[in-house]
Amino acid sequence: MQPPSDHAEQADPDLSPIELQDDLEGDTLREECGVFGIFGHPEAAAIAALGLHALQHRGQEACGIVTFDGSRFHSERRLGLVGDTFSRREVIERLPGSTAVGHVRYSTTGATILRNVQPLFAELNAGGFAVGHNGNLTNGLSLRRELVKNGAMMQSTTDTEVILHLVAQSKRGSFVDRFIEALRALEGAYSLVALTNKKLVGARDPLGIRPLVLGDLDGRPILTSETCALDMIGAKYVRDIEPGEIIVFDENGAHSHKPFPPKPPRPCIFEYIYFSRPDSIVGGRSVYEVRKAFGAQLARESHPDVDVVVPVPDSGVPAAVGYSQFSGVPFELGIIRNHYVGRTFIQPTQSVRELGVRMKHSANRAAIEGKRIILIDDSLVRGTTSKKIVRMMRDAGAREVHFRLASPPILYPDYYGIDLPDRGGLLAATHTLEEMREIIGADSLAFLSIDGMYRAMGYQGRDPANPKFSDHCFTGAYPTHLTDHSDAEPQPRQLSLLAEAS
Repeated sequence: MQPPSDHAEQADPDLSPIELQDDLEGDTLREECGVFGIFGHPEAAAIAALGLHALQHRGQEACGIVTFDGSRFHSERRLGLVGDTFSRREVIERLPGSTAVGHVRYSTTGATILRNVQPLFAELNAGGFAVGHNGNLTNGLSLRRELVKNGAMMQSTTDTEVILHLVAQSKRGSFVDRFIEALRALEGAYSLVALTNKKLVGARDPLGIRPLVLGDLDGRPILTSETCALDMIGAKYVRDIEPGEIIVFDENGAHSHKPFPPKPPRPCIFEYIYFSRPDSIVGGRSVYEVRKAFGAQLARESHPDVDVVVPVPDSGVPAAVGYSQFSGVPFELGIIRNHYVGRTFIQPTQSVRELGVRMKHSANRAAIEGKRIILIDDSLVRGTTSKKIVRMMRDAGAREVHFRLASPPILYPDYYGIDLPDRGGLLAATHTLEEMREIIGADSLAFLSIDGMYRAMGYQGRDPANPKFSDHCFTGAYPTHLTDHSDAEPQPRQLSLLAEAS
């Protein structure tokens, strides 16, 4: 079996300008990653590209597709957006084959360097193997250290490569058995799509922390992170891949394996709060309707006397709609977002840097001048952007500015694929509610309660003995072992190689 023809090593540097983050970039939840797979379609690469385009919100730093044409694997992995690479005919033509896996990336472990762009590929004893991973392994560094000790040579700094080595070292007879043995060693969160010379494989972690759905396009199976990717390509939703399930597609059809002891599912609550696209269905729930319900519950819990409801675009819009509908206060687009701005570059002077927020958000003075407004956003991380938006509203003539968050205070870091700061960088973990209100400059500040969040999801409240979601960022109740973070000597969040390579 020949290795894939990978044009990533000749990637055009013009497609990936070096962008520097300012303080505004640290004040948001970082998207995770998105995966896509298709089996047995003559236009597999083009369909995968469309699917990845629908998943672009899950990762904007890099993207890749690997295909198999019956005799050879082909790979295109690039830094930048899907449209920067996969909208070009010549790129798709370099990806022949009827089976493909794809990935969009935001780096939660490993720098954004070419060697870390997925799907990763390896030549195994039985042939080629490509894998794309959404999530984060909480024992990835420990496994990596053991693999290297036993002679493995790592080519990337992402925890996904551990999976390749575990499969390669397994002594089991069939590929599926080797794959299952590899997954048994993993802790943490993963949704995987994998490609061999005969199979398309999907897998979801035993708690179902990361999402994965099955679709059907003209009789050909699709695996993807969200249903919005199915809508993009005109595929039908079939079902969610179950927590702990491994599904295999080959010339003999579909085969489902459930090798793990069943556990109560704990899907990530942030899929509903922030990550998933509003038009996706996650776990049988409309993300848009859930976010509206968060807003309505927020209005039940904390409603000052105001004239207009203003969303912080775009993530705060559905919750603001729900808040307005429940409270009866008019909804206004008091902030206009510029969708054609990427990351804010660090500017040479502080006075110019202060204008960075205005590149992305502009006040709609006609909607807010002289009025008491309530700003609705999905979450608060560091508070830097919130502070600037409150100031912008006052500068535009708002008489009062109240701030409400459609999720509880974020008190703990995440280790499952969300790139949040450590506790010291989380505003709510280090300040009282009144201190936070003073920092962002609002007339009042309130968050959705944890029980209120669960009520909006259809439950009576949060049951500490049996929480229905992975809500550890609010509660500190992590659903899995945190091996890499509980050692006597804490592991670095990034490997030393990564700092040198980036």
